[in-house]
Amino acid sequence: MSVLISKEKKVKNKEFHPNILCFCCNWCSYAGADLAGVSRFQYPSTIRIVRVMCSGRVDPSFILEAFKDGIDGVIVTGCHIGDCHYLKGNEFARDRFERFQKTLKLFNLDKRFRLEWVSASEGKRFAEIITEFTNQIKELGPLRLI
Repeated sequence: MSVLISKEKKVKNKEFHPNILCFCCNWCSYAGADLAGVSRFQYPSTIRIVRVMCSGRVDPSFILEAFKDGIDGVIVTGCHIGDCHYLKGNEFARDRFERFQKTLKLFNLDKRFRLEWVSASEGKRFAEIITEFTNQIKELGPLRLI
């Protein structure tokens, strides 16, 4: 009997570590993530970074596919508006994901997605955004798709 109780306690005390996917633009956000690492700014290790040439290159189907594959949260980071290496790629991403929010809301996934602007010199900001988003996903709990 005591063995069953101790196993049950272990399951209850097990902390949820969300799987988070981050699409980073090559020119700013990825460099910001690199600066965060080089500067040893602490942020959760459960994040997986995918480097893309531009935030405008991230298709909404990538986000839906990630959720389908069990990712608990997705964040897209790009250059600040007006500083895009491809001139207007980040503006395209902003407009695209504003429209995409309606679809995410239909599936109750809108709180599990975020779009942020991070420059190459904002390593600390990158770490703060990732930590904040991870805590938000922890509060929501694991993604359970039916």
